Amino acid sequence: MIVFGIETSCDETSAAVVKDGRVLLSNIVASQMEEHALYGGVVPELASRRHVEVLIPVFRQALAEAGCTWADIDAIAVTNRPGLLGALLVGTSAAKALGMALKKPVVPVHHIEAHLYANWLNTMAPPPAPEFGGASVRADFPAVALVVSGGHTDLFHLRGHGDYILLGRTRDDAAGEAFDKCARLMGLGYPGGPAVQKAAEGGNPKAITFPRALLQGSHEFSFSGLKTSVRYALQGENLPSISDIAASFQEAVVDVLSKKTIAAAKELGVERVLLAGGVSANTRLREVMQERCDKAGLTLFYPPVALCTDNAAMIACAGYWHLQNGRTATLDFETRASEPLARVQ
Repeated sequence: MIVFGIETSCDETSAAVVKDGRVLLSNIVASQMEEHALYGGVVPELASRRHVEVLIPVFRQALAEAGCTWADIDAIAVTNRPGLLGALLVGTSAAKALGMALKKPVVPVHHIEAHLYANWLNTMAPPPAPEFGGASVRADFPAVALVVSGGHTDLFHLRGHGDYILLGRTRDDAAGEAFDKCARLMGLGYPGGPAVQKAAEGGNPKAITFPRALLQGSHEFSFSGLKTSVRYALQGENLPSISDIAASFQEAVVDVLSKKTIAAAKELGVERVLLAGGVSANTRLREVMQERCDKAGLTLFYPPVALCTDNAAMIACAGYWHLQNGRTATLDFETRASEPLARVQ
């Protein structure tokens, strides 16, 4: 089965073609990052207009790179929640029009669920590509999954396709949001994740002992106190180098994320840990999570960097598994700016 994916939830316009829920035939992403960097963050109205302008050229490029025509497409998958409502409507409107014109099923996909499914994708035909966490087996259930991005820091127990339990989430700032805000405080620019990682290279992660909000007895996270500590560190006397501050901040975030994820996996008795979302591209997070998973006897999975940020390949992959498990929808499905993926345990 060949699924055409569409992603327009924020500031990336993306289309992809995925075969059998595993093999990536194309994945085109038109980023608006430079345009929004002028404002220090995403401007919703500008994002929506840009999606309208580039959507059709992106569709054509995705089909061409995959060597497909519309006649080869068996189904269409599209992000319909959560995200910027205007941006989402551009993608869902296009998907519904395609479904009606081509007489193909259209599958609405939850954006966070799609990030999880990025771990099911191969960047080449089977066997699995080596960049998937170095693992020699494929991602599967049951597992504990950490989704970390600019808007989300969520920890899930994955029990099967469509069967997820939310173990905990952030009480305040998401990890990616903390990266963005602290990068701005340090004068590193936007987006904050890559900027902080670059600044941290060569820095001393032990230069400053920033607080770790481990919230014992809970699977929840908190990064607002860490953000405040960075602000105070930048105002103090005998200011350390920006590299040391960035490295120390990054280490504090990574330490909390990895410890709480490993603890949840051990508590639930699962053998697999999945990383997903934009912050999962962070090199230090991958290193520490791999070290701690190895020590705990757990298998770690994470997507290639190109599939960590928003992309349509993960949407197509999730759509395939929806169809395989009988999860379909009619063309009058809703588009929503906010909706939780799973119930809280």
